[in-house]
Amino acid sequence: MNKPKRCALAAAFVVASAPAAATAALEVPFEIFTLPNGLTVILHEDHSVPVVSVNTWYHVGSGRETPGRTGFAHLFEHLMFEGSEHVPEGSFDRWLESAGGSNNGSTTLDRTNYWEDVPSNALELALFLESDRMGFLLGSMSPEKVDGQRDVVKNERRQSYENRPYGLSNETILANVFPPEFPYHWPTIGSMSDLTAASYEDVVSFFKRYYGPNNASLVVAGDIEPEKTRSLVEKWFAEIPAGPPVDPVSVTWPVLREEKHVLLEDNVQLPRLYLTWITPPAYSPESAALDVLSSILAEGKNSRLYRRLVYELQVAQDVSAFQWSAALASQFRVSVTARSGHTLEEVSALVDEEIERLKAEPPTQREMERAVNQIESSFLAAMEQTGGFGGKADQMNSYFFFTGNPDYFNEDLSAYKALSPSDIQVAAARSLAPDARVVLSVVPKGQTDLKAQGGVQ
Repeated sequence: MNKPKRCALAAAFVVASAPAAATAALEVPFEIFTLPNGLTVILHEDHSVPVVSVNTWYHVGSGRETPGRTGFAHLFEHLMFEGSEHVPEGSFDRWLESAGGSNNGSTTLDRTNYWEDVPSNALELALFLESDRMGFLLGSMSPEKVDGQRDVVKNERRQSYENRPYGLSNETILANVFPPEFPYHWPTIGSMSDLTAASYEDVVSFFKRYYGPNNASLVVAGDIEPEKTRSLVEKWFAEIPAGPPVDPVSVTWPVLREEKHVLLEDNVQLPRLYLTWITPPAYSPESAALDVLSSILAEGKNSRLYRRLVYELQVAQDVSAFQWSAALASQFRVSVTARSGHTLEEVSALVDEEIERLKAEPPTQREMERAVNQIESSFLAAMEQTGGFGGKADQMNSYFFFTGNPDYFNEDLSAYKALSPSDIQVAAARSLAPDARVVLSVVPKGQTDLKAQGGVQ
């Protein structure tokens, strides 16, 4: 599973902790319209460079799957690059590259996205390619293609999960943080058994249910003429029929009622501790405060946990903390790799001390300024990029998905700039309860004595 964008942005820059100069209100002008088939289209004109980004979000991620049928959203990400009825296999990338373009895709708990970044004179090519796989993918789909990409995904899972040090940590955490019926209980890549069991008919059914234009949003941003671009979008997408209605996901809010200890023995050299809490959904009032809290705890060498555990006491090799925001529920996670000769019980006690300090006394103004400045600097830097992951086109789609407003830039950044030290203190007290979390100890095989106390296999 990928790191939330705002957490990744917060890691991109380290700036001085002096107060930031006042920033004018951010505004990203756009036009929005909906085709008769339900496709939402968002246009943003920016002539700073002669490039255009075509960014498509399908509002389906692994959170739409069901137990026993996991991994379909990510499998489909792979299948979408295998050709469609009017685009022979291998031609999607070749035609884009011959025009000087690039493309990629990704899958999360909540959505699957695809983007093409092209010179502005190749806009129609990008729209044609994207529309053909939206409307005509099944014309070229076959059991052989499904089997081929299933094997690719299974190998990806082996490389990223089974055969990577600490690779099973996230899957183990999700299985213990969320109950089996909650749609974040499994990882985006799915289980090996579910991937093996997926049939061609299952894949076709998944596409027909979730990949209709009425369950997607399309952003075209960059060096465009809006009126001409609208005509091109209508030309290539209007003929695609709508899919069945997709109802919102209905869930019961998950609650952790205890400190749950989990032990995982792995082929690793050093033990690693993971502490995970359930936190409110993305863009909830506490989201920004929890982002800043994670930065104060573990972002950079001046952060509290790094300074104390890595630099002063030298009991840890590395530390990290982040707020993993998602649509149905989020997670706040702290990770610490202990140094040789130290146990996870030792580092766990030190992490708890620092968290309790923040609950008892708010962070200093200097800590606040440093954290918010880091976020603001990386936020503004990302806005200078139109395409790719996290660029303006992708962010406009994200804002539309989560808030309904593609131009939520100013509101998002303002939420951070409006925070006070006491807001961070309150967020820590409300969200990081010691008796409502999952404690995962990953230890070298045969060295269970290094676990945090209470660990069971």
